[in-house]
Amino acid sequence: MSARQPSRSLFTRVFRVWSEYRRLILLALTASGLASMLSVLAPETRQSLLSSFASQRNLLALLLVFSLLTLSLLWSAGQRLDTFVFMLFNLHGHHPLWMDRLMWAATQIGNGAAGILLCILLYFIGYPRFAVEMLLGILSLWLVVELIKAMVERSRPFLALEGTRVIGWRERGKSFPSGHTSQAFFMMTLISQQIGANLWVSALLYLVAVLVAFSRIYVGAHYPRDVMGGAVLGSVWGMIIGLVQVYLSTGQF
Repeated sequence: MSARQPSRSLFTRVFRVWSEYRRLILLALTASGLASMLSVLAPETRQSLLSSFASQRNLLALLLVFSLLTLSLLWSAGQRLDTFVFMLFNLHGHHPLWMDRLMWAATQIGNGAAGILLCILLYFIGYPRFAVEMLLGILSLWLVVELIKAMVERSRPFLALEGTRVIGWRERGKSFPSGHTSQAFFMMTLISQQIGANLWVSALLYLVAVLVAFSRIYVGAHYPRDVMGGAVLGSVWGMIIGLVQVYLSTGQF
C-alpha cells in the first residue's frame, strides 16, 4: 500500500497541473510542433514559404477574423445573440420532415468520412496527387479543430439550451469551431483553387459549404459563431494547403 502512495500522489499532481494549465500546455505543444516542422526545412525553402504566407493579405485577414471570433466568445452579449439566432433556426418556425431529412443529408457533406471517400474517388479517377493533398489537409485540419476545441471548451447548444431539436445523433466533443463546416469550406476552397474555378463555379462550391454551415445550426449541433469560425478556419486551411502544395510538387522540402 505504501509503495502505491507515491505514484498516486504523482498522478494527482500531474492531473492537477494538466487541469489548471491545459490551454497553455496545448498552445506550447502546438508552437513547438510548428517550430520543429519549420526547422527541418532548408533555409531558403523556409524563408520562401514564410514570405509566401506573409504576402497573402486575404489569408492574414481571415486569421485576424478567426482570432476576433474566438475572443468574442468571452462577450456575454455575443452569447445572447448566438442563442437568439440558434433558436430562430433550430426551434422556431415550421420544420417539415422533408426539411429535417434534407438538412441531415447536407450536414454529412462536412463529415470527415465523406471527405475521405471523395479523396479515394479522386485517386482512382486519375487525380492521385490532388487526392493525397486533400487527404492530408482533411486529417491535419481535423487535428487543428480538435486542438482548438480542447483549448476553447465551448459546450454544445443542446447541453445548455432546454428544448433544442437534435436531428440525428447528439455530437460528442466541444462546439467551437464547427468541424463539419471547417471541412466543407476547406474542401471547396481547395477544389476551387485546383480547377481554377471562375466566379460562378466558385460561388456554387461555396454555396454548398454555406448549406453545410446552416445545417449544423438546424440539426442542433452548433451555435452561429461556431459555424462562422469553422467557415473561416476551413477557408484559411484551404489557402495554406494551396500554398504548401507548390513546394510539395517541386520537391523543395
